[in-house]
Amino acid sequence: MKKIVSPICLILMICCISLSCNKHTLNAPRTAKIQNVVEDFYGVKVDDPYRYMENLDDPEVMDWIRAQAEYSSMVLGNIPGRDILLDRLIELDAGKPFGIWGIIRLSDGTMFFKKRTKGDNLPKLYVRFVGGEHDQLLIDPETIVSEDKQHFSLGSYTPSPDGRYVVYGLAKGGSEETVLHVMEVESGKKLSETIDHIETAYNSPKWLSDGTGFFYCRRQELPANAPETDIYKNSKVYFHKLGGDVAKDIVIMGSEFSKLNELIDVDFPSISIPINSDYAVAKIKHGDSKELTLYTAPINSLFTGKIPWVMVCADKDEVIGFAVHKNTIYLQTGWDAPRYKVVSTQLDNPDFSTAKAVIEKGEWVVDGLSTAKDALYVGVNDGGFNRIIRVEYENPEPIELILPNNSAGYVTSASQHHSTILLATNSWTKGSVTYEYDPGTGSFTDSGLTPKGKYDDIPGFSSTEVKVKSHDGVMVPLSIIHKSNIKFDGKNPTLIGGYGAYGNSRGVNFDPLKLAWLERGGVLAVAHVRGGGEYGKEWHSAGQMLTKPNTWKDFIACAEYLIEKGYTSSPFLGGQGGSAGGILIGRAITERPDLFAAAIISVGCLDAIRMETTTNGVPNIQEFGTVTNEDGFRGLYEMSSYHHVTDGVVYPAVMLTHGLNDPRVNPWMSAKMTARLQTASSSGKPILFRVEYGAGHGVGSTQNQRLAETADKWAFLLWQFGIAI
Repeated sequence: MKKIVSPICLILMICCISLSCNKHTLNAPRTAKIQNVVEDFYGVKVDDPYRYMENLDDPEVMDWIRAQAEYSSMVLGNIPGRDILLDRLIELDAGKPFGIWGIIRLSDGTMFFKKRTKGDNLPKLYVRFVGGEHDQLLIDPETIVSEDKQHFSLGSYTPSPDGRYVVYGLAKGGSEETVLHVMEVESGKKLSETIDHIETAYNSPKWLSDGTGFFYCRRQELPANAPETDIYKNSKVYFHKLGGDVAKDIVIMGSEFSKLNELIDVDFPSISIPINSDYAVAKIKHGDSKELTLYTAPINSLFTGKIPWVMVCADKDEVIGFAVHKNTIYLQTGWDAPRYKVVSTQLDNPDFSTAKAVIEKGEWVVDGLSTAKDALYVGVNDGGFNRIIRVEYENPEPIELILPNNSAGYVTSASQHHSTILLATNSWTKGSVTYEYDPGTGSFTDSGLTPKGKYDDIPGFSSTEVKVKSHDGVMVPLSIIHKSNIKFDGKNPTLIGGYGAYGNSRGVNFDPLKLAWLERGGVLAVAHVRGGGEYGKEWHSAGQMLTKPNTWKDFIACAEYLIEKGYTSSPFLGGQGGSAGGILIGRAITERPDLFAAAIISVGCLDAIRMETTTNGVPNIQEFGTVTNEDGFRGLYEMSSYHHVTDGVVYPAVMLTHGLNDPRVNPWMSAKMTARLQTASSSGKPILFRVEYGAGHGVGSTQNQRLAETADKWAFLLWQFGIAI
C-alpha cells in the first residue's frame, strides 16, 4: 500500500539523506563557474554562460562532471527504498524465461535471432536450424570486455542467403562505434577481416545472392584534428568480398564516386539486394529527414564501373519506406496523402508519376511494409491501434487480418521464401504473443518465440485512451495506464512522458518493469504530441522547426488534463523525455515550472542553438533547422531549453541522465543544463546529473544499467512526491 508522507516527514527524510551524505564525506559539488559568451543572431543577443563545458577534454570540466556524478550517485543510492525498488525491477525482469527479436528466416526455415535469456545482461545472437532441438549460440558479447573494462554490445547482423556465414557488428560501451566481423556459422570460426567506421543508423550489410560478399556503408576516416561535424559526412557504400583485403574493397556509391546530383556530403547511402530480383535498390537517406531518394540498377551492373542508375523517386515524392517483390517496388508515400498510401512501380522501368495505387490514402496511417512469398503486408496505425493489411500479389484486394482476441499487432518477420509470417500482438497491460500466420488456412498459431512471462497478464490494471484539447484547440491523443480501482483524488504519483520528433509514433507496448510503478498506485501516461507521426506527415510538420512549440504545449495540455480529471495534482506529477524528447520536457518545465514536482531529462537535446556544431547536428538540420537563416534561428532559439532557464524561478526537482559515450547528443548538453538550473532555481529542490561512464545514448546499454537507471529515476520521483517506496 502506498503511503503519503507529510511535509514534516519529508523534511526529516531529506535530512536523513543529508546525514547519509555526510557519512560519505561528500558535499554537494561546487557551482560551476560562469564564463559568458554572447552572440548576436539577427539582432537577438544570446547568452551562453557555460560554453566552455563543450570542451570535454578540459580536465576542469571533467572534474566538475565527475563531482556531479559522484554526488548524484550518493544521493540516489541513499533514497530510502531505492534498493527495494531495484530488487522488484530485477524480479519483474526475471519473470519471462527469455525474449527473442530481430528474427531473420532463410529459405530452408533456419532462423537467426537475438535472444536475451533470464539473467543475461546483454542480448546474444543465436541460430535455430530446422529440426534442431536447441538454439545454437553464435555470439555472446558478455564474454568480450575491452581493456578499459567496458562492455561490447551486439548491433545489426545479416546471415548470408545460404546461412553459411553471418556478418555482425559490435560496439563498445554504448558508443555505437561499430566494427563488423564475419563468422562461419557451422564451425563458429571467426574470419580474419574486420571493418571499422561502420554507419549503422540507417542500414545494415546486404549480401550478394551467392554469398560471396556483402555491401556495407562506412564513414570516412578523419585526422585527429578534424571537426566533429565532419564525422557523419561523406559516407560511402563498399563491397567486401569474403577473404579479401578490406583496404581494397570497391566503392559502389559515394558523393565523389557518383554522378547522382542528389547525393551530397550529409547523405547516407546504402544498397539493398532484394531476394529473387534482378535489380538492386540504392537508398539515399538525407540526414535525419524521413523522405528518401531511391535509385535502381541491374545487380549484374554493380561491378562494371559504370552503374546505370535510374531514379525511382526523389525526396519531393515523399517516400519514407519501400519493399520489393521480384521486380516490383512498393513505395510508402505521403504524396497527396497526409497519412501516407502505398503505390507500386516496376524496377525495370520505374516511373513514380504513373505508379499504381495499392493502398489508397485514408484515415489510418500507413507505417510499414513487409513482403512475403505471396503477399505484401502493410502495417497501419488506426488511432493508436496497430492493424495489418494483406495484399496478394496476384489478387491485390486489401484485406485486414483479424488477430486472435481482436488484438492490435504488427509484423515481426516476413520473408519472400515463405508464405507464413510472424506477427506480434501489443497492449499496454498484457504481454505480447508472437503468432505464425498461415494464409493458406487462415490460422494463427502461437510460435512459442515469445513465452508467457510470470507477470504478462496480471489482473487489476487498465489503460484508457482519451483526446485532450491543446492550446490551439487541436485534439491530442493521451494514453493513460493505471490500476483499475484507482481513486481520482489527485494524489496518485503520476509520470507523463512524450517525444514528438522525426514523425515517430509512440506505439502501444507492454513492459513488465512498469508494474513496479503501477502497483504502487502510480499512473503512467504517454502524450502523443505533435512532431510525432500518430496522424501522419501533417502531425509531424505541426511540431517541427517554427511549429515546434506545439510539441511541449500539447504535453502541457495533457499534464493539465491529468490534474483536471483527478488522476493527480502538481505535487505528485512528474514529466520525462529523452533525446529529441529533451526538447519537450525541457521546454515544458521552463514554460510551466509550476506544473511539475519533478522532471527526468535523459540524453536530452537541450541547447538547440549549438546543436549543429555537434557530430549529429548537421544531419538534424532538416528536422530542427539551422541558425544560418533567421527563421531557422528563431525556431531553434524557441525550442532551446537551456536558453529559457531564468534566474530566481521556482523550478521543479530535475534529474538529468547521460552516457559519456553518447554519439547522438553530446553529454555537455546535459552538463550545461545542469549548471544553469543549479544556478537559477530558487526552489531549493535537487538538480542532479546522473552520469554513466560506460554507456552512450542508451543503444547497447546492459540490462543491469537499464534496471539501475530505472530504479534511480522512479526512486527520485517518489522521493520528490513525498511518497514512501
